[in-house]
Amino acid sequence: MPEGKILVVEDEIPIRKLIAFNLQRSNFEVMETGEGNKALVLIEEQTPSLVLLDIMLPDIDGFEICSKIRESHPELPIVIVSARGQDMEKIMGLELGADDYIVKPFNPLELVARIRSVLRRTNRTIKQPDPFIQTGPFLLEMKTQRLYKNGQLVKLTAREFQLIKLFFDRFNEPLSRNQLLDAIWGQNYFGDPKTVDVHIRRLREKIEDDPSQPVFLKTIWGIGYCFQNNEITE
Repeated sequence: MPEGKILVVEDEIPIRKLIAFNLQRSNFEVMETGEGNKALVLIEEQTPSLVLLDIMLPDIDGFEICSKIRESHPELPIVIVSARGQDMEKIMGLELGADDYIVKPFNPLELVARIRSVLRRTNRTIKQPDPFIQTGPFLLEMKTQRLYKNGQLVKLTAREFQLIKLFFDRFNEPLSRNQLLDAIWGQNYFGDPKTVDVHIRRLREKIEDDPSQPVFLKTIWGIGYCFQNNEITE
């Protein structure tokens, strides 16, 4: 039985065929396309387990595709594979919702390992005996995996839910970037540690009234991040 269905979006045919060959040899089902518009159609029709996405495509920029996928399928894992390896390119990809960013040229075995790592992380089941967690203006529903602030729904991705759940479980406890990586992304995470900062920034934009001056999800300089209930602690 295949480990998952991977959609490979890459316009350079030799590279696409090499990726597809290695994925199939590693027990993945593979779909291929060299066009961004076709990729968006395949996502709706075929429901892939993960999208492997190049940036330089002939019709739509890969960053735009990543953004579109995140809007319509917030829980679908995305791994960007690109020859554009500058830090700003990586940060942009992560900001737009990619789960990992791999720079060409790459080792095919590492690519497969990182795909498996992303699939493990995104398929992790969150177990919680209580039906909800409440603190200050926030209510976290475990069964529906929804967050409410002052009774208003805050739309979260699966990764953002995992983060806020961890912070609620370890309320007022500073957590380092490495602790967050191990808990949410897994101890065998191969990607860029900056993904933590990207996800924290995106989470702040959703839960803070002023993300530039957070009162709940705070930076503890020299340590990491800490979730506090400002209504109680200050």
